[in-house]
Amino acid sequence: MRIGELAARAGTTTRTLRYYESRGLLPARRSGNGYRTYDDNDLKMLRQIRTLQDFGFDLEETRPFVECLRAGHPEGDSCPASLQVYRRKLDELDALIGELRAVRATVGRQLERAEAAREALAADASVPGGPEPVCELGGGAR
Repeated sequence: MRIGELAARAGTTTRTLRYYESRGLLPARRSGNGYRTYDDNDLKMLRQIRTLQDFGFDLEETRPFVECLRAGHPEGDSCPASLQVYRRKLDELDALIGELRAVRATVGRQLERAEAAREALAADASVPGGPEPVCELGGGAR
């Protein structure tokens, strides 16, 4: 198949395919008239790349999966190098999840502090002569 058909079948653009070719992820076979030609194995490699990218893998991280398919394995993740990429990605995700949990805890503490301060202002406002609560965003009395 030609580049336009492969792009359409894979749901991508010819520009993307040429980029993958320049990075060595898709073969650069040419027909006698100079057109790029692809087969179903190339479509399988492209789908592997796209699926991994949808999961957050960068393009270079897809290389072991493509090489595994090129080596004739039925799946791109059946080789040791692919499994190692999965392990690294899981470690990376675990670290990010830890960071997000820490940020969430900080934001939760800030919310608790802000709510307590707001309640204290509201309580002071109910006392005659107490301060009138002011909205920090709008600047007007509430």
